[in-house]
Amino acid sequence: MYNGFMNHCVLFIDGENFLHKIKEVLKKEGVRKKTADLAQIDLHKLLQEPLRRFVVTRKIFYVSRLHSHPETKKKSNELIKFQRTIGNNLTRQGFEFVIAGNVRAQKIGNKVVFREKGVDVKIAVDLVSFSSRKILDCAILCSSDSDLQPAVAELRERKIEIVYLGFEENPNKGLSYTTNRTILLRNSEVLAACLRK
Repeated sequence: MYNGFMNHCVLFIDGENFLHKIKEVLKKEGVRKKTADLAQIDLHKLLQEPLRRFVVTRKIFYVSRLHSHPETKKKSNELIKFQRTIGNNLTRQGFEFVIAGNVRAQKIGNKVVFREKGVDVKIAVDLVSFSSRKILDCAILCSSDSDLQPAVAELRERKIEIVYLGFEENPNKGLSYTTNRTILLRNSEVLAACLRK
């Protein structure tokens, strides 16, 4: 069985999806916003134990490009500032911070709703492209997006080991079933990585 000690083990994190799951955990655990700082999350601390059997040679965190929207200018600017801060933080931790796709504003009735498009496509393309170029022996996929299942199936066809890295709080059963292995982040590990020091 694969033990993670290969030349090309890459971690792919769907950033928006990941941050949404982190917020779910914090809410479930009753953590107030003021006591957690997601922009300064310590991903090294969060992932060290769950991924201890792997030698991860590349870590990629994918996000969508944010735009200032006239009807929600203050909120848009806060999100842009947050993305810049978390990008700098993760870059210092050795992550590639990849901006792919866009967050689009859509008016529904009197509300402006923001929808992220393009990150899952970029991750899927990278998974298949890296395997084609022989720069991927093992993929660790941190996303709960079922749209990635065709890319997962393609990697398995190519005999690439693919690990689903999810959360114990509501894991994606489809990805857990279609990947070679599942690792779930415990709520206690999430809290340790997010709470202000």
